[in-house]
Amino acid sequence: MEAKISQSLQWSTLIDSEKIIRKPSGSLRFSQRYKGQQRLQMAEYCNLQSRKAATWLHRPVTLKVSCSAQNIPASLLESESFPASFDEAMILKDKLEEIEPYLSGRCIYLVGMMGSGKTTVGRILSEALGYSFFDSDKLIELAVGGTTVAEIFKLYGESFFRDNETEVLHKLSSNYRLVVSTGGGAVIRPINWKYMQKGISVWLDVPLEVLARRIAAVGTDSRPLLTGDGDAYAKAFKRLSTLLEERGEAYSNANARVSLENIADKLGYVDVCNLSPTVIAIEALLQIEKYLKK
Repeated sequence: MEAKISQSLQWSTLIDSEKIIRKPSGSLRFSQRYKGQQRLQMAEYCNLQSRKAATWLHRPVTLKVSCSAQNIPASLLESESFPASFDEAMILKDKLEEIEPYLSGRCIYLVGMMGSGKTTVGRILSEALGYSFFDSDKLIELAVGGTTVAEIFKLYGESFFRDNETEVLHKLSSNYRLVVSTGGGAVIRPINWKYMQKGISVWLDVPLEVLARRIAAVGTDSRPLLTGDGDAYAKAFKRLSTLLEERGEAYSNANARVSLENIADKLGYVDVCNLSPTVIAIEALLQIEKYLKK
């Protein structure tokens, strides 16, 4: 693992034989023992087998479709405008057929604020592209013995978490055909951008009020940077506003930007919450295509 991982090496073999562990007082090391429970956890969050996009294109589409089926001409994709009723899965399939040759197996890194949907959209993209999916926060949790992100912040501090985050991105950057959901603060360290620039970075730009609404609905206990007393929505909105001021410029370094407000305008939606994750994934592919064809 110290050396660059071979592109042909199966992630399942890697994960079964090696576990990344970082202790507060030591440097990164590896243990040959991997607990069965943790193996199951990793299997849950990671798609361990890389499949070719061509294989996916020849099997039935299983993505959820929120609109009625309709044959969409390619010109609609080029103009980036969609009719009021359309088949999301068909558009996603058509777009990835166009973009896959330009990707050349490069990894896709999703960046954005907490609650922006990076994991949900990342899973859709990885399934469509035949890529493996990794959530960097989950990899860090597994690396520290299954400890949650909130517990890591409490026990060891943010600096310790960020060190592990950088190490995870470093390891992932040596590989191909991955979609990686990064933590909200991954963009604040320039070294992390160095690793992500080996692939394509995509910023999921979600309005603050929507982020605050999502986070308040599920609670802030699991969000170490949002702890404290008070109304959940007000607390989340205030803290998120501060974080966006600190990170906004860093997010803009991404190769592509996916603005939910822009998508809603295209479709004539008043509320961005009406957008399905598949529609957001389609927009991500459109923006990636723009970047690749520059």
